[in-house]
Amino acid sequence: MAPVMQSSQPWVEKYRPKQVKDVAHQDEVVRVLTNTLETGSCPHMLFYGPPGTGKTTTALAIAHQLFGPELYKSRVLELNASDDRGINVVRTKIKDFAAVAVGTNQRKGGYPCPPYKIIVLDEADSMTEDAQNALRRTMETYSKVTRFFFICNYISRIIEPLASRCAKFRFKPLSEEIMSNRILYICNEEGLNLDPKALSTLSSISQGDLRRAITYLQSAARLFGSSISSEDLISVSGVVPGEVVEAILKACKSGNFDSANKEVNNFIAEGYPASQILTQLFEAILEDDISDEQKARIAKKLGEADKCLVDGADEYLQLLDVVSTTMQAFCNMPEGFAYGS
Repeated sequence: MAPVMQSSQPWVEKYRPKQVKDVAHQDEVVRVLTNTLETGSCPHMLFYGPPGTGKTTTALAIAHQLFGPELYKSRVLELNASDDRGINVVRTKIKDFAAVAVGTNQRKGGYPCPPYKIIVLDEADSMTEDAQNALRRTMETYSKVTRFFFICNYISRIIEPLASRCAKFRFKPLSEEIMSNRILYICNEEGLNLDPKALSTLSSISQGDLRRAITYLQSAARLFGSSISSEDLISVSGVVPGEVVEAILKACKSGNFDSANKEVNNFIAEGYPASQILTQLFEAILEDDISDEQKARIAKKLGEADKCLVDGADEYLQLLDVVSTTMQAFCNMPEGFAYGS
């Protein structure tokens, strides 16, 4: 079937919620922020949680709803990881923007327009500790005319003095039901046909990240047309097919090193990402009917291999190490066992 003609706009942007109440599955956050819109009073805020759960969308939506299109550009400064946010920028650009006074509270075009500005710092956990420390004084000095919205994946990377000055909101990974509802809505709008198995596959490979799910869906639609199968989604997502994972585990259970080595070579030749197979092997091992001790041995090796890959180690050697340890665990060989000894 010929691909469906689609607009050039990414669906992630096209279907991004424009209002706080439209953000999916973050009920507590929406409830508090709706109250903020009604009263106009707003503390410094810290949004944290996994990617693709609506943190940036929520921050931008509340800024748009507070100020409207006319005042948005003059009242909101948005900086993310692609912008320079070192200590010099904090001392100049951010401080200068925060210091400018704004007019008194007056509704304009139906928007609350409270008497303060908003600085949105996306991916704040990538800021250096020095830059975060420099923000502390700015937040205190200009608190009457400026509010800060920090957005991050890992709250542990935000220094305590900053975190303690903010109202914290945790964004949860989206459940399969919520994600499926949103995906079906997009499919309906775009004229796509997604069967229940494909919908379930999309939810599982996205791991609660709606942005990733929408991106996979658009990629599949461009490649395969209006009718999308589970296999189509797997092929565009970079996820290793289930049969490949099963073949590696089967080779490990056989106790035959040559067979396991052959599967690893096939895996590398196909060009699948090694870090992805480690995640999927871990999930498969957890569901396998083996002892907890065997699972622990394999999981420990998977963690070590993952760290080595992050540090730039060779994929083939790391996978071979994982496969060897998995084989020893399946065969109940003692740790440190050497073949032929």
